[in-house]
Amino acid sequence: MGLGVSTPKAPSANNDNKVEEMKESEEMSKAFEAVAGVRKEVDKLSERVAALEVVVNSGTKVANEEFDVSAELLMRELLKLDGIEAEGEAKLQRKAEVRRVQNFHDTLDKLKTRNSNPFIDKHNAVKVATNWETFDSGMGSLTAPPPTSSSTNVTRDWERFDD
Repeated sequence: MGLGVSTPKAPSANNDNKVEEMKESEEMSKAFEAVAGVRKEVDKLSERVAALEVVVNSGTKVANEEFDVSAELLMRELLKLDGIEAEGEAKLQRKAEVRRVQNFHDTLDKLKTRNSNPFIDKHNAVKVATNWETFDSGMGSLTAPPPTSSSTNVTRDWERFDD
């Protein structure tokens, strides 16, 4: 016989699953939002990289600080991406954005190298033609002069000095 007192029911497994799904959904939403925020910043930096590329390809010299600052800003975005906890689709988006940042960083490195030595890029290299002069004495020719006999005599008589 019951006394009419109801005992509290244990939370159902169904409610636990819903709460867990909501937490996962919220975490995934936060990850998507964080990746989107980084993507927006990387978009701005990509415009900066593109502008540097146009200037360097036109042959104009750019201060190295421009490359260094851009690279530093990209690295900061990479660190932000590294701090984002993500699963599933959000993780794939984060990974794609990491690759994108790394590609821009590689482009900056190449531009910086080309900027410091414009002759590395074969397409923009200046061609220099040289006419070699030749002299009757053999100077300036591509053939080596005939060997001459040496008047130096090599001996093994060493002079010793005492301390």
